[in-house]
Amino acid sequence: MPTLTDLARNLTGLSGAELEWLHSLVSDWQLLADLSFADLILWVPLRAPEGEQDPGWVAVAQMRPTTGPTSFPDDVVGTQVAPGERPVLDTARAERRIHRESDPDWTSGVPVRAEAIPVTRDERVIAVIERSTNLNGARTPSRLELTYLAGADDLARMVAEGTFPYPGYDTTLVRSPRVGDGLLRLDAAGRVTFASPNAQSAYRRLGLSADLMGIELGNATAQLAASAAPVDESLMPVARGKAPRETEIDVNGTVVQLRGIPLVVGGQRTGALVLVRDVTELRRRERELLTKEATIREIHHRVKNNLQTVAALLRLQARRLQAPEARAALQEAVRRVGSIAIVHETLSHAPEEIVDFDDIADRVAMMAGEVSSPEVRVTPKITGQFGMLPATVATPLALVLTELLQNALQHGFGPAHRPPGGDAGIIEVLAARAPELLTVTVTDSGAGLPPGFNLENTTSLGLQIVRTLVEGELGGQISLRPRPGGGTIAVVDLPVRYESSEPVTGLR
Repeated sequence: MPTLTDLARNLTGLSGAELEWLHSLVSDWQLLADLSFADLILWVPLRAPEGEQDPGWVAVAQMRPTTGPTSFPDDVVGTQVAPGERPVLDTARAERRIHRESDPDWTSGVPVRAEAIPVTRDERVIAVIERSTNLNGARTPSRLELTYLAGADDLARMVAEGTFPYPGYDTTLVRSPRVGDGLLRLDAAGRVTFASPNAQSAYRRLGLSADLMGIELGNATAQLAASAAPVDESLMPVARGKAPRETEIDVNGTVVQLRGIPLVVGGQRTGALVLVRDVTELRRRERELLTKEATIREIHHRVKNNLQTVAALLRLQARRLQAPEARAALQEAVRRVGSIAIVHETLSHAPEEIVDFDDIADRVAMMAGEVSSPEVRVTPKITGQFGMLPATVATPLALVLTELLQNALQHGFGPAHRPPGGDAGIIEVLAARAPELLTVTVTDSGAGLPPGFNLENTTSLGLQIVRTLVEGELGGQISLRPRPGGGTIAVVDLPVRYESSEPVTGLR
């Protein structure tokens, strides 16, 4: 489905500022749809060809109500209508006023009452909202429904006058309260003239024993906040209905969101709507989640510290040994422990159990290059992108990459395996990420595989570890083959479940 921006830029003559105004309107018009019990369609005049005055309209956005039946089960965004095909739109734009069709439309088999609300910015009508109400279930409205409709009419007039959406207003809460969460209607003096049952219940949970009807909401909220922790400075203006903002109040563990919607019609302040939502349980779960995440990060940090301690002890023990084979075995253990510690260090800074493995791969490659023999000085180079991986994959993969790089350095470029011609040699790691597969290719220009090499029967501890981790723990496959011109190519295919970021090319 085309976006509002695409349609506006390709088919209309809206300026950047006008398009931004429509974005602000659309970001908040669920409120108008719910109060109206009606569908909303945003129509924008098409860009007029040379010599034409009225080219017609294009629908650029659509909203269905959550409080009533829809009039448009199908999407209409992108629909174009010719001049005169929708007279209600033409009249609203020409006369700059809210216009209602005299008779319901029965075209779809359901009676639909259509209204057109001009969208005004800087004294210019830049679009028209078609508000369509499904009359199939029409009945005598309750007081709550009458309050909703009165609020919708005030907001519609503000849209037509260019005072809604509020200029410079930005949503501050992650999820704003909706009409059904709780609604208060205030008069110009800030007194409650209507309180929905949900709004009344939310204030009672805060500790208000009196009925909200007739009280000054700002004073009542101030009394409740007096016993609470420091509150947001915007709380009182919102509770008095004078500020188009969002805030929260926390009293004795009960957390309630408030959103103020001042109503200014015809230049006169007529009152306000205040949306109310009890978010106590939501905030409790968020706190539990934050505590859990902090605990997991602390565990990873401590595991990293313990592994580094183990590596340091092994390193000290290796220095005290005289046997070269024993010293080399402990040094290999140090590298293996170090590669696992790198993963836990990264996880200790990650908000979730998912890490960017590219950073880990760079550090593993750097560690391998630092321990290469001074005569060779081969630094592994990494191309491609590993992407985001879960901890259950990142930890064994780090060890696999460590072993493959160390195997290439030790057996491909060691003192007994000099590259032909005395070249410095190369080791390259290529990561190719697909939605369901990660392929890691390690290529070296070293001495190559010995005659009759068989991965299943190899006596190399490093390759045995790699094969066990790849096939047994990660459910992948590994293969080794000679590189044309000398050297070895190791290919590891792993099934993955997390999407990668945008592909990266070139050396890092």
